[in-house]
Amino acid sequence: MTKRALINVDYTVDFVAKDGALTCGEPGQAIEEKVVSMTKEFISAGDYVVFAIDAHQEGDKLHPESKLFPPHNIIGTSGRDLYGKLAQVYEENKYKENVYFYDKTRYSAFAGTDLEIKLRERGIEEVHIVGVCTDICVLHTAVDAYNKGFSIVVHKDAVASFNQVGHEWAIGHFKDTLGAEIK
Repeated sequence: MTKRALINVDYTVDFVAKDGALTCGEPGQAIEEKVVSMTKEFISAGDYVVFAIDAHQEGDKLHPESKLFPPHNIIGTSGRDLYGKLAQVYEENKYKENVYFYDKTRYSAFAGTDLEIKLRERGIEEVHIVGVCTDICVLHTAVDAYNKGFSIVVHKDAVASFNQVGHEWAIGHFKDTLGAEIK
């Protein structure tokens, strides 16, 4: 049986809430039930569940995103909190050995992190990706997973973006260029 992991990308207040600093708004809110149910399912099955969460320092003018986006997911602010019911799921399961929360500072969950090591240590071959934004952090995570030889499953009803055209393009890219399974 193939070992799998679920990577929750940036499903935080700043990216999803109505008043979030860089919100997807309604598209992000609409996927909440699917993100939550999948997270619970993967945790219950004993699969590895990763919360890869954007982390920025307040006032960091040298970070490349500072030229592209307003400040968001600032360490120590409520904007970095997991959004909605996902926060409760994490709180109830955060001490389980198959749940891993970490900060990421670039679009990809793999860039500058130990994610690949954690996956390889556990013999994981297949990554399932959910979260936001489909055409930014989800996309870059999927590209890196592809380049590292992981099988990829993207759950189209559990990813969203503030850019609908970019979202649709990314879904096609996952399938047609990365060979990802789209569920």
